[in-house]
Amino acid sequence: MNEIDHNIFLFLNSIHSPFFDEVMRTVSLRTVWIPLYMFIVYLLVVKYRKRIWLILLLAAVLVFLTDQVSNIIKDFFERPRPCHEPSLAGLVHTVGGRCGGMYGFVSAHAANTFGVASFTAPLISRKWFTWTIYSWAVVVSYSRIYLGVHYPGDVLGGAILGFTVGTVLAWTFVKTDKLSGSWTK
Repeated sequence: MNEIDHNIFLFLNSIHSPFFDEVMRTVSLRTVWIPLYMFIVYLLVVKYRKRIWLILLLAAVLVFLTDQVSNIIKDFFERPRPCHEPSLAGLVHTVGGRCGGMYGFVSAHAANTFGVASFTAPLISRKWFTWTIYSWAVVVSYSRIYLGVHYPGDVLGGAILGFTVGTVLAWTFVKTDKLSGSWTK
């Protein structure tokens, strides 16, 4: 399984250019997405008004869980990032020599972005938003492979973690909202 993951990584990571180096580096920055997060909060405030406090609380729980659980998993599996893997020395394309911590399974970027996507998509429940937010999660996750800091398996594991946590928290909000009698479609 590791050999397949390495081969797919090497193929995807080998497709690069100076232009996309900068694009993917920028896509991977968490602060670049603050306007997107503010827009999401705006959409949620418009739709849920007085119940926004519960959504924001669950969003904080989401980020905490996806980030911390991914770190716990990294420490448990101790799978080196591709840019730290001795057998791949000289084969990994990194941007600006940045590699991150020693271990890469699972990707916190993938966990966080897929967590946000799976949490907000059902709450906003607009087809255009769902397509956009999941596309964003895929691009950010792919940027981690492009930058040489995660294998595809790391990204897939992070996506599964984020999707699971986000879905459970969205379901929790919907059930809580229905029980309070204030659910609106």
